[in-house]
Amino acid sequence: MLEGVCKLQLIISYNMKKVGFLLIAFCIGLVSFSQNNKTANSIIPKPVSVVAKTGNYLLPKQVVIVAENNETVKKIADHLASIIETATSSSAIVLTTNSTRVNTIRLSIVKSKNIPAEGYRLNVSPSGILLQAATPAGLFYGTQTILQLLPPEINSKTKINTIKWNIPAVAITDSPRFGYRGLMLDVARHFFTKQQVKSFIDDMVQFKFNMLHLHLTDDEGWRVEIKSLPKLTTVGAWRAPRTGLWGKFTKPAPDEPKTYGGFYTQDDIKELVAYAKERFVNILPEVDMPAHSLAAVASYPELSCTPGNYQVSSGDPVMIWPEGGGHFYGLVDNTLCPANEKVYDFIDKVMTELSALFPYEYIHMGGDEAYHGFWEKSETCQQFMKNNGIKDVKGLQAYFVARVNKIINSKGKKMIGWDEILEGGEPSKNAAVMSWRGIAGGIAAAKLGHPVVMTPNDYVYVDLYQGDRVAEPPTYSKVLLNKAYKFDPLPKDVEPQYILGGQANLWSERLYNMRHTQYMLWPRALATAESVWSQPGSKNWNDFVQRVETQFERFDAAEINYSRSMYDPIFSPKKLTDSTISIGLETQLSDLTIHYTFDESFPDYFYESYKALLTVPAGASSLTVVTYRGKKQMGKIIKMPIAELKKRAGIKQ
Repeated sequence: MLEGVCKLQLIISYNMKKVGFLLIAFCIGLVSFSQNNKTANSIIPKPVSVVAKTGNYLLPKQVVIVAENNETVKKIADHLASIIETATSSSAIVLTTNSTRVNTIRLSIVKSKNIPAEGYRLNVSPSGILLQAATPAGLFYGTQTILQLLPPEINSKTKINTIKWNIPAVAITDSPRFGYRGLMLDVARHFFTKQQVKSFIDDMVQFKFNMLHLHLTDDEGWRVEIKSLPKLTTVGAWRAPRTGLWGKFTKPAPDEPKTYGGFYTQDDIKELVAYAKERFVNILPEVDMPAHSLAAVASYPELSCTPGNYQVSSGDPVMIWPEGGGHFYGLVDNTLCPANEKVYDFIDKVMTELSALFPYEYIHMGGDEAYHGFWEKSETCQQFMKNNGIKDVKGLQAYFVARVNKIINSKGKKMIGWDEILEGGEPSKNAAVMSWRGIAGGIAAAKLGHPVVMTPNDYVYVDLYQGDRVAEPPTYSKVLLNKAYKFDPLPKDVEPQYILGGQANLWSERLYNMRHTQYMLWPRALATAESVWSQPGSKNWNDFVQRVETQFERFDAAEINYSRSMYDPIFSPKKLTDSTISIGLETQLSDLTIHYTFDESFPDYFYESYKALLTVPAGASSLTVVTYRGKKQMGKIIKMPIAELKKRAGIKQ
C-alpha cells in the first residue's frame, strides 16, 4: 500500500525537482519503515515491546562483535560470529576490549533494575547494534532475536552471496513470562544419537526454550550408563528391531537378536550437559518408575514383584488402553516392586550417578501410569502393606514415591514427577509436579504448595495428530495448532509463585528418525514457545500465523522439516439417516478457501469451493479436498473415504 502511494507521488512530482526529492526521501522512509515493521514483528516468541524505525544495518564485509572481557559473553559472541560466517559472505571477529569503534555489534552487561535476569534491550540503527542485558542469558536470547531479524537464509548451512544481509532498525525490550520453558524429548522409545540431541538443542534455543527434559528410560530402552549397574546398558539398552505400526508388533522370541538401541555413556552425558549449558539450557533427566520400567526389569529381573522371563519391549503391547475409555491395564508387569528393599538399593545407585552427571536441581522420577493389578496379586506386596499399615495399592505407590523422594533429596537434588505422584498421599513440599493429564493435577498441586510445570496433553503433546488422521502419520489423539496456541500455563485462581512454567512433550513411540521428529515438533512447539515466553495479552492468532509462515522460510533455509497441516481442512460429518450424512468443512485459518470433488479427480483452484454443508452424491466413494489462499495452493490434497466419514458420524456399516 505505502509503496503504491509513493510511486504515484513520484510520478506527480517528476517535474517538481525540489518537491520530488523531498517526496522521494519521504517515500523511501515510509517503505523502509513498513518493511522494518513487518520484519520486526515476525519474531517468535513475540517480544514485550517492538518499535520499528527507518533504515537498516547492513552487515559489513568484516563484522566486528564487541564483547565484554568475560568468558561467557565471549562465547555468546563467538556463537553469533560462527553463524554469521557460516551463512553470509562476511567474516566476523570478536573483540573483548573497550573498543569505541562504530558500525559494530556490541554486547554489554549492564546493571539495571529495569532489565529482568533473562531479559534484554536491543537497539539496531544504520550505524550499529547495541544489545544490553543484566545477565549473559539475556544477551544470548537477544542474539537469537538478532538472528531472526536477519533474512531467513541466515539459517543456511552454506554460504549465500546473493542477498543483502540487512537487519532492520528497531528498538526491542523483552523478557520472559516464565523461568521454565521446556521441551521433552523421549530418547527411550527410539534412541537419538548425541549429535541429534545437540541439533535438537540448537533448534529449540532459537525460540528461547531453556529446559530440555530427557525421557531416558522406559519399557523400550534404558539410555544412560550407570556404572554400578552395567546390565542396564548391556541388556536394557537393546531390543529386537521392528518397523511398522507401533503397538501392533509381535513379541520378540527369547533368542531373537537384540540389535536396535543405544545409550549415552557418562562422558556423552557430560558433553551434552556442557553443550546445553553454553546455550543456557538445563537438562532434566527422567528415570520413569515404578511403571514403564520393563528395560530395568529385563536387566535385573529380581526387581519385579512377578517372577518371569522379561525382555525389553520392541513395541509389542505391554499395556492396554480400551477404546472409548476405561482404565488401562497391564499385560506384562512393567513395574519395580515397591515391597522389595533391593529396588530401593537399585534406585539409590541410579540416583547417585545421575546426580553427579546432571547439575540441574531436579531429577524426574516419572510416577505415571502404574498398573497396580500385579501388586494386588503379589503375596509379597500384600504382606508388606499389612506390615506397614498401607490400606490399598494407591497407598503403596505413595509409599514408593516417598522413598524415592527421600533418596533423591539425599543426593542434594529435588524430585519432580508426573501428576500421579499426588495419588494415595502427598509427597513432601519440595517435590514438584509436572501436570500432564490436563491442568487439574497442576492446579491441585499448586494449591497444596508444590512447584508446578504445566504440560497438559490436550495442548502440548506434540506427538499427536496435527491434522486429519487420514493424511497424517498414525498416532492416537489430536492437537491442532490453533488449540496448541491457546495454552496458558497459569490457570485462574492459582498463585503465580507456584507455576514454574510450561513444556511441550514429544513422545517417540512412533518416531523413527529426526525428520519425523521435526515434522511433529514444528510449528506446534512455536505455539508453546510463545505461551511460556510472551505476555498473554499480546497473543493474537492471525498475527501468530503470519509469523509462523515467516519461520517456515527459515526452516526451509535450515533444511528443517515441519508440518503444513495448519492449512488442511477439518471434516465434520453429521448423521442424517441410517445411511446418509452431511459434511461440514472448516479451516484453522480464515483466509483459505476449500476446493473439493466427489468424482475421484484431484481438485485445484478451478474446482468448486466449499460454501455450505455438503451432501454425498449417489455412488460417490470419496471426497477429495485442497485449500488455497487466493490462487496459491496451501494445503495438501486429501482424499477422504466416505465410509470413514460415515463411521465418524456413527453409522454402522
